[in-house]
Amino acid sequence: MRDVAAAAAPAGPRVLPRNDPRQYDDLAGEWWRPDGAFAMLHWLAEARAALVPPATRPDALLVDLGCGAGLLAPHLTGKGYRHVGVDLTHSALVQAAEHGVRVVQGDATAVPLPAGCADVVSAGELLEHVPAWPRVVAEACRLLRPGGLLVLDTLNDTALARLVAVRIAERMPTVPRGIHDPRLFVDAGALVAECARHGVDLRVRGVRPQAGGLVAWLLRRARASRSGATPTGPVPRIVPTRSTAVLYQGWGVRNG
Repeated sequence: MRDVAAAAAPAGPRVLPRNDPRQYDDLAGEWWRPDGAFAMLHWLAEARAALVPPATRPDALLVDLGCGAGLLAPHLTGKGYRHVGVDLTHSALVQAAEHGVRVVQGDATAVPLPAGCADVVSAGELLEHVPAWPRVVAEACRLLRPGGLLVLDTLNDTALARLVAVRIAERMPTVPRGIHDPRLFVDAGALVAECARHGVDLRVRGVRPQAGGLVAWLLRRARASRSGATPTGPVPRIVPTRSTAVLYQGWGVRNG
């Protein structure tokens, strides 16, 4: 009887290895929720878009590697780019297309686009999720035309980043457990050197959510969760910080 009862019991949430791409299918409904599992990705997308200047020529192209559900799109409005998003996850690309992104399902290490096609390449919160981030850097630089701009953000390969982004963050209700594999975090110095090998002089700076804004947002989210309402009010801003030890942005132009 116990075996029959066990067979009839509903299955719980599947447990996946850290950084398993199937997590993004399981979390497909979270992408555009302002208080959802990917809320911080919205804040980072806004900060990344702030590094992108208005297009300087007609038909300028921005290639968004690891575009997810297209969170960068609202922050590019009016800047004059054709926005092409590349991602492995079909469920995310469906949503990106709904937000005006021209989508390509594919691997960021082998993008089916011609060399030198892009005025801007964005790689937001991507490099810390791939087994061989130098291959993604090489591909991003290949896509850039001379004078094109690379913008990115990622997590540093430090003990502090592992503590903050995994041990602490994954205990919070807003961060999916197992979303990062700390073995894949990206050393900032190594990233700068790799970009230089491919003709991009990358500058980096540390960033973080504004502390007061983050606390206020978490309190609003907790109150809204108890009442069943959707939280309202300003979202935290991503601001520069002196240390690159946890989260950092990079930007640089490809040499001719």
